[in-house]
Amino acid sequence: MKASLDTNVMIHFYRAGKQDILFAFFDKGVFIYEQIRTVELENHGQDVLTQIDADIAAGKLELYTDQKLRDLGVYKIFEYNVRENRNLYGAGDLGEVYAISLAQTPGANSLVTDDTKQGGPYMSLLQFEDDIMPFTFADVLILRYLLGAADGRQTINDFHSINMSSNLNWSFKSQMIKFVKRFFKDPYRKQDTVWITGLAAENNINIKYRLSELSRLLSS
Repeated sequence: MKASLDTNVMIHFYRAGKQDILFAFFDKGVFIYEQIRTVELENHGQDVLTQIDADIAAGKLELYTDQKLRDLGVYKIFEYNVRENRNLYGAGDLGEVYAISLAQTPGANSLVTDDTKQGGPYMSLLQFEDDIMPFTFADVLILRYLLGAADGRQTINDFHSINMSSNLNWSFKSQMIKFVKRFFKDPYRKQDTVWITGLAAENNINIKYRLSELSRLLSS
């Protein structure tokens, strides 16, 4: 999978020292737009910039500049996506507009963001039935667990580490309930259920059993 990253989720993973989870899970590439690095992170993520720059230099994070988009022949598409997304989301948070637009342009197909408020990128992508799959950091951890890349205890510990390091005040139990609702019980988009059902079949996963085991561990 490939993903475009919003500013907030980068800060949350990096502050906890858990950024390698992103690189392992999205093994086909992790992208950010240059404005997120030069403006958003300069303003909001000074404490993690050194490590982010090191990962860009090491090729773990792929930095998309306007010139790179031109070289790929997709800059006009990116410009169009930015205009459309600014109309949808407003100009208040350009970082999320660029992150969504980048996901739509080179075919990342996933956006990782922890902005889940109504009108924000996560909920809006679900409600607009966009082709982009939005994930929060909690979604990534749960999916990683379902795929067998981490056990339940590690998943819970990683959640608490990210949650506490950025003072998010999220509940893992609540995030699991939202995950089940989104993909199974009351999905906004049929495509999400189709996607996760296909993921389960491809990887021979009994999702109901795995989630029940995680819930049991969380309650113990």
